[in-house]
Amino acid sequence: MKIITTCSEMTNYSQGARSRGSTIGLVPTMGALHDGHLSLVKIASQHCDCRVMSIFVNPTQFGPSEDLDKYPRQLKRDCELAEAAGCDAVFAPSPQEIYPDNYNTYVNVENITGVLCGASRPIHFRGVATVVLKLFNIVMPHTAVFGSKDAQQVIVIKRMAEDLNLSVQIIAAPIIREADGLAMSSRNVYLSTQERAEAVLINRALMSAQKLYDAGERSCQSIKDSAKSILSEGRLISAEYIEIVDTTLLKSLDKINCLALLAVACRTAETGTRLIDNVVLGGDL
Repeated sequence: MKIITTCSEMTNYSQGARSRGSTIGLVPTMGALHDGHLSLVKIASQHCDCRVMSIFVNPTQFGPSEDLDKYPRQLKRDCELAEAAGCDAVFAPSPQEIYPDNYNTYVNVENITGVLCGASRPIHFRGVATVVLKLFNIVMPHTAVFGSKDAQQVIVIKRMAEDLNLSVQIIAAPIIREADGLAMSSRNVYLSTQERAEAVLINRALMSAQKLYDAGERSCQSIKDSAKSILSEGRLISAEYIEIVDTTLLKSLDKINCLALLAVACRTAETGTRLIDNVVLGGDL
């Protein structure tokens, strides 16, 4: 596996692969890899000949009071895991390589970035859209695979790709969970022992909502109330939001009469860790 640290070398690598007739699959990550990330490589392998993983903790998607400085960075370990999963190349640039001096250009996807996670993280999706577009331009993938745990991110990137006529297929991969149902996340390592025990309530709340939907319930308030009731059992975990929205415009729904996203964000009391999860009612992203 090749480890690449500059934009020019990455582009040259991709141009060489394309000239040989190979298709390129990109798996964008911020590192601290877990089985959820590695599952994305497997999906990329089903669609493409050459698998590239980016590992870059993107500073522009972190607010001033967020966890940029303490976000786990384990490049040597991550590269070993990426190689074992079947990656052909890892693109691991420095912040200076992606955002050189006098950098001034950002991508803003309108309307769908100010709700859900965007309501409390106003610059987050501008940073996400900007770095993903840069990765697309540098790596030149035919396909890019993103995890569905970050459902709003997937929807924003799909919107950007369509609006800007990008020639890359966006694939939303299923959420990978721990044995007790907690969605795998690099931030799970922040949790205290008791917070980790209570974090399973998030998945239980989503599964309760799914059961209500499967039984025919279409009232969003009834479904949200069920989820809220289960989350309220926790002493160290509280909901930042519980919302049901459509999967195109992210508009709040009163009744489910289309594909719907039930999205939850929670904050823990001891470590202040923010956890997100979701379930798509009526299909997949």
